[in-house]
Amino acid sequence: MAELMAKGETADILFWVGCAGSFDERAQRITRDICKILHHVGIKYAILGTEENCTGDPAKRAGNEFLFQMQAMMNIQILDGYEVKKIVTACPHCFNTLKNEYPDLGGHYEVIHHTQLIQQLIDEGKLKAEGGESFKGRRITYHDPCYLGRGNEVYEAPRKALESLDAQLVEMKRCRSNGLCCGAGGAQLFKEPEKGNKDINIERTEEALDTQPEIIAAACPFCMTMLRDGIKIKEKEQEVQVLDIAEITARANGL
Repeated sequence: MAELMAKGETADILFWVGCAGSFDERAQRITRDICKILHHVGIKYAILGTEENCTGDPAKRAGNEFLFQMQAMMNIQILDGYEVKKIVTACPHCFNTLKNEYPDLGGHYEVIHHTQLIQQLIDEGKLKAEGGESFKGRRITYHDPCYLGRGNEVYEAPRKALESLDAQLVEMKRCRSNGLCCGAGGAQLFKEPEKGNKDINIERTEEALDTQPEIIAAACPFCMTMLRDGIKIKEKEQEVQVLDIAEITARANGL
């Protein structure tokens, strides 16, 4: 954004990369594929780069409201300085915080999740699932991230993106508004789980494997980590892939 502003230009959209998309090696692949999609359809976008701070979601969920507001106010000041109007992000946690909690602190933006953008681009005919990997007939089960599904009722966009591939979409027994958490929300990703009979991500991975999928589709970097860990523990890495909707879309379009 700083480079664009120096040239006197503006971006159509700000891509909010998020902590996971910036620093987690697996999530970086999702970040790159979103960028490939944006380039492919000709959307002029920008990132904040080193000016991007954590949205404050983990601090807020862990109970540190003071730290959350400090981080949020800093981000709002930067976003408003660049006159940002529209934000897309691959992280449902960032999505929820920017969309629902920043307005209370004066940060008003149009915030969309990358699955919503992908669905919109498919509807407009800009992404056609041609020239790349074929997903026709492949069994795919989709895991609803809590902050995207139950938190913001975004259920259809990711599913429509998968249905456009002519894949066989199979639902888990707990899905949509009855979906089961991967176990990482509420800042749980950053701490050891409490003692119990079974970790939540193992329970969720077992539900996914019950559908006998070739691919488990995710739409959140936290969910990606938890589901991949579950697949490793179940020793199913050779049989089942865990892929983000953006990665599947990029592959199908040969990007």
